Amino acid sequence: MSNRKIEISPSVLGADLMRLGEEIRMVEALGIHWLHLDNMDGHFAPNISFGPDFVRAIRRQTKLFLDTHLMLSEPMKYIEAYARAGADLITVHAEADDNCAEVLEAIHALGVKAGVSINPETPVEALEPLLPLCDLVLVMTVKPGFGGQTLREDCVAKIPKIREMIAETGRDILIEVDGGVKQSNAAQVIEAGADVLVMGTGLFRADDPKAVVKTVLGE
Repeated sequence: MSNRKIEISPSVLGADLMRLGEEIRMVEALGIHWLHLDNMDGHFAPNISFGPDFVRAIRRQTKLFLDTHLMLSEPMKYIEAYARAGADLITVHAEADDNCAEVLEAIHALGVKAGVSINPETPVEALEPLLPLCDLVLVMTVKPGFGGQTLREDCVAKIPKIREMIAETGRDILIEVDGGVKQSNAAQVIEAGADVLVMGTGLFRADDPKAVVKTVLGE
C-alpha cells in the first residue's frame, strides 16, 4: 500500500437521493473530505443527472470538497455556473472540447481547481499537452454514464504511465480513478498510482461503509 495521502470521493450517483442529507452526514462522519458530483447531459454521456442548482444545494449543506465532474458537451458554456454554485474542482473531458486547454485555463480564471478526464478508449498521450494546466487527472475505468459497472483492468494499466508523465512535468497533479472501485480492488488501484478513488455503490450501498473506509485508507 502506498504512503501517499489517499482520498475517497463518494459519488452521489450511488447515494439514496431521497436521503441525501443523511448520506452526506454519513460521509462526513466517516472522516471523508471529498464528494464526487457527476453531471451528465444525456449527450456526451448516455444519461442525465445533475446541474449547477444541485451543486449549489449541496454546497449549502456541507463544507466537503466538491469534486465536480462534467460529462457534458461544450463544457465552456457551463463552467461559470458550476463555479458560482460552489464547486471546488471542475473536471472536464479531453474528448468533450477540441480546445480543452482553453477550458482548463478558464476554470482557473474562475478561481477553481481544474481537472481533465479521459474515457477508457482515449490514449494517455491525449493528456500530455494538458498536464501543465490541470490539478487533477481523472481516469475513467468504466464507460461513462451509469453506476455499478465493473472496473476495467486495461484502464488501471494506464495509471503508472500517467504517473510517469506527471513526474516529468515536476508538478503536483493528483490522479483520480472513477468506475467500479470498491473495497476488494481499491488496493490494486492505489498501487497503480491513484490518489483519489471515486466510490459510489461500493461505499453507499456497502454493508459496512466504515469497514470500506478502513480498508481503503488503512485507518
